[in-house]
Amino acid sequence: METTGAPTAEHVADVLRHAGLRVTAQRVAVYSALATRPHASVDVVHGAIRDAVPGIALQTVHGVVGDLTDAGIVRRVSLPDADRALYELDFVDNHHHLQCIVCGRVEDVECTVGHAPCLIPSSDHGMRVLEATITFRAICSDCERNGHG
Repeated sequence: METTGAPTAEHVADVLRHAGLRVTAQRVAVYSALATRPHASVDVVHGAIRDAVPGIALQTVHGVVGDLTDAGIVRRVSLPDADRALYELDFVDNHHHLQCIVCGRVEDVECTVGHAPCLIPSSDHGMRVLEATITFRAICSDCERNGHG
């Protein structure tokens, strides 16, 4: 879920090492950017870290996000009508998302009842359910005030 501030470099290093990853300036910067910008695209992350990691290429950020996702540190969020994948830190909390259909703003919504997954299908067809993902599509108050919707 969303954090209140940037993590310390020591915390990020511990997270990376615990996941079996080498600690690099690029990985620390990407993780830190996602800690303060949940639901960010790779382009947003790249823009956020360019000054901290001079010369970092967009393709490098794609690679780092892929490494962090593969290691289970970052979660890829695919939302309806989103023109690109968004990423957030993976806190293994089975939360859902609320997405404004006008401006694209995304907010986290807690799982409201039960244990993960908080929805149980009427038939599992012999499969073990790992996750239930819900996206609530809405219009945020800013867009509503501006006459959209």
